[in-house]
This record gives sequence, structure tokens and C-alpha cells, in this order.
Amino acid sequence: MALPTAHRGFSSLVQTHGLLRSNIARFRQSRLSGYRWLHCNLALREEQKSSSEKKQEGSASPTIKESGEKQAQSGYETDTSNVSLPPGWEDNPDWNITTFSQLPHRTFGYNQHMRINEEFKEALRQILWEFKAPIRYAFAYGSGVFSQSASPSSSALSPHPHPPEAIVKWQKGGGKMIDFIFGVSYTQHWHSLNLHQHRDHYSFLGSLGSGLVTRVQDNWGAGVYFNPYITVNGTLIKYGVVNLDTLRNDLSTWDTLYLAGRLQKPVKILRDDPKVRLANQINLISAVRTALLMLPEKFTERDLYAAITGISYQGDPRMRFGSENPRKVANIVDNQMANFRQLYSPLIEDLPNVTFTDPKCRSPDWLLDPDANCKLTQDMSPQKRGNMVRRLPSSFRSKLYFLYQRKFGIPGREYNRMLEASKDEDAQSFKRREGGEFDRRIAGESDLKDMVSKAIYQTVWWPSMSQTVKSALTAGVSRSWRYWSEKRNKNRAGGTEIEEEKSTAKATMQKGEAKGSAKDK
Repeated sequence: MALPTAHRGFSSLVQTHGLLRSNIARFRQSRLSGYRWLHCNLALREEQKSSSEKKQEGSASPTIKESGEKQAQSGYETDTSNVSLPPGWEDNPDWNITTFSQLPHRTFGYNQHMRINEEFKEALRQILWEFKAPIRYAFAYGSGVFSQSASPSSSALSPHPHPPEAIVKWQKGGGKMIDFIFGVSYTQHWHSLNLHQHRDHYSFLGSLGSGLVTRVQDNWGAGVYFNPYITVNGTLIKYGVVNLDTLRNDLSTWDTLYLAGRLQKPVKILRDDPKVRLANQINLISAVRTALLMLPEKFTERDLYAAITGISYQGDPRMRFGSENPRKVANIVDNQMANFRQLYSPLIEDLPNVTFTDPKCRSPDWLLDPDANCKLTQDMSPQKRGNMVRRLPSSFRSKLYFLYQRKFGIPGREYNRMLEASKDEDAQSFKRREGGEFDRRIAGESDLKDMVSKAIYQTVWWPSMSQTVKSALTAGVSRSWRYWSEKRNKNRAGGTEIEEEKSTAKATMQKGEAKGSAKDK
């Protein structure tokens, strides 16, 4: 029945109001997406601005390097949404790719490239060029690259003998050793070349040849060979060497979480590789899922990033034996919120079961606001959380399965049949990767958070412990003792900071109680 003439104007007004609200919502989303595009464009465009290299080296294949930079830039003119993660991108990854153009999207992995000062980035790259042995993938990480303190001390003595001015400015006077990871294709060949050029970088193991060095690297710990306290270009560095296959395997399966954990935090990638970029994107979204399984229905960005950062420190012997700052996780997250947001916000948007609910997120300024701490909510239904359990990295997921097999008392034969049915290699289940009955049962358990933490501990503890022991051989006694002493000092400093915070909080509470008592009187 048609409305009376007197009411038709009101109906038209209601429809117009609804249309206006819809247009405003679309405008806000478009504005936010456009700003994300701009931020990520700036983050990767800096990779294209590298100054011309004076030396030629086999480590950075021109085909891969140039195609990677072009692919990182080619889509930005029209890309204003999260299309860099097309549907199903992680369900069937192609590990045979050789160029960046073969990645799921032309801007795939843009979130992994943190934006830093151009001069500082160039100073880091110049350090890489001092190695004649070919480096296929490299990143710099740690407090020497991304500050873990709100106000670095300018009075601290710099460990760098004669650092470039860019490093002095970036580290704001105090100065810290800069950590690197080098991904190489052929481990023994790399060490053979590096021993010939930099014999002084190695401990006594170097005298026994590249073959022994390689066996120590590959067979002990997490597959990384560290040389700490090395001066290159007047800068004190520590570098770890890892085979690319070992790196990719840890990123995609969480075999040890030793390297995957480092890349779950903001790092500066200096040389990229398409297979590693693909594996790391899987690593990052796996970190989000794991953190979500340990979080309640409602939480904040900081809660999420702290849970992700804490993954690699659960089971780390340095935390247990007092050789690391107890405030490590808080310091990293509190001082790198904008970088964490760049790293993870595209992945959060890609997940159907978690949503930003804070009105602050409608403002484009939110992305770069270090003080913002937006709220999120997740779907707690066993079906959605069961899907997350099913999509955990295979090696890590098997540990979680085993913990619940023991809890539920599932017979071994039945458990093995269940594992066989859920193998990733199964063509049908691989494409869907949907949680089965066992996954949903796990997701509904009240102790899921504790069990996930236990699985993390089991994954991290032994590789980290054996890697720590191995470092005494690879670094030598004097360097190992120096490293251990510095870590102990950080632990004491962190403990003192915690005590000061407790004292301040207690004093504030007592002051408030005193005011309350005075008012009562």
C-alpha cells in the first residue's frame, strides 16, 4: 500500500539518510585503504632508491633483485585495498618460484619492508658489500636497528670503533652492536670463501676448515652459525649464517622457531628472496593465529603484538637463566607499535574471524600513531578457532596435537589415523585446510592457551639451548663471555626498571588512599 502523500517526503528523507551513511562509510574505508597504500608504497619505494653498487657480487642476482624491486612498485598506482593477499594464497604455495613476479600478487609481502632512514639503510648495505661470499637474503634486526627504549642514552660509550655518521645519528649517540642474518645457498662454499677473506671472524673452528664449520652449523642447534663482535666498516656487528632451505623450512613449519621468531618482529630486509618472502608471509599470519588462540574475545593491538613477540621468548633459555632483559617484550612492542601495525594489519584484515572495532581505526593517522592502541574482537566459536588450529604450521601443530592426544587419552592407532587424514599433502584437505572434529575439540578446551604455550616451549627450548651452547664454540671463549656478561647486565637493568615501576605504582596508590582518607575525615 502506498504511503499517504503527507508521509512520502519523510520516506524519501529516510532513504536519503541511509544512502548518505552508506556513502560516508565507503568514503572512510576508501580513505583508509588509500592511506595504507601510500604508507606501504613509501616503505617499498625506498628499496628502489638504492645508490649504484660499486662492486659486483654473485650474492644478489640481478634478475631476482631487479624483478623484486619492480614487482614491489608496479601495482601501487591502482592498488587501494588488501588485494596483495588474494584468496587461497597460503593454501597451495609454490616453493619452486625463482622470481618475484611469480608471487601471489605484485605487491605481495610489502608489509615486510620496514621504512628506515635512507642513509642508515645505505650504511647497512655497505656492510654487506664487504663480504665477497654470496649473500642471497639478508636482514638487520635487534635494538641496534630498531630502538627498544623511548629515550636512548647519549652518554653511553659507543661499541663502534669508527662508525659512519648515519649509524651514529640513527643510534642517537649511545650505539649498539648491529645484528644481521645472512641467508646463503651453499653453506660450505660460503664459509670457504669467507674464511679466505675474513679468517679473523672465526674462532679456532675456522682453522679446522669450512667442512667442519658447516657441520657444526647444520647439525647443532637451529642451523645458524654466529660470528659476534666483528668490526666491518668501523661498525661492530654480529652476523649469523643460515642455509636458505633451513630458513624457509623454519618460517613455513616452525621447526625450531629460532629464525621464524626473529622475523615475527620488525626487521630491516636488506636483500630479499621470493621464496623467503613467501615463507615469511606464512610465518607472520601463523604468528597472528597462534596469538589469537592465546587471547580472549576482546583485546587490544598491544595485547596482540605482545603475544606475537612473546612467542619466540617462551622457552628461550636466556629468559630463564637471567641473561636477557625481563622487560624485553614490553620494550620491543611499546617502542615499535607503528612498525608492528605495518607488519600485521594487512594480515589481520585478511582473517575472517578477527576485526578492528575501535573508531580510531577510521582515521588514516592511526597507522603511524605510536600512541594508538586500537581494540579488536575475534570470533570464539569452536568452528572458527578450529580452522585456526588446523592452519597452524605443520611441525608446531603436531606438537599441539600430541599434547591433546595425551590429555584425551586417544589410542595411538586412532591418533595416527587421525594425523594421516589431516596431512597437508592430502590434495583435498590441503586446498580447504578446514578444521576437523579433533581441531574443533581442541579449540573448545578451556586450557588451550596453556597448551599452546607449552607447545611453543617444546618447540623453542632445545634448539635455543643447543644454539646457545654451540655459540661458545663458534664465537670462542672470550667473545662468548663478553656476550653473556652484556646480557646479564641487561637483565639487571630490566629488573631494576621493573622494581622502580612497582615502587612508583605503590607510591601512587598510597597517595590516592591518603587523599581518600582525608576526604572521609
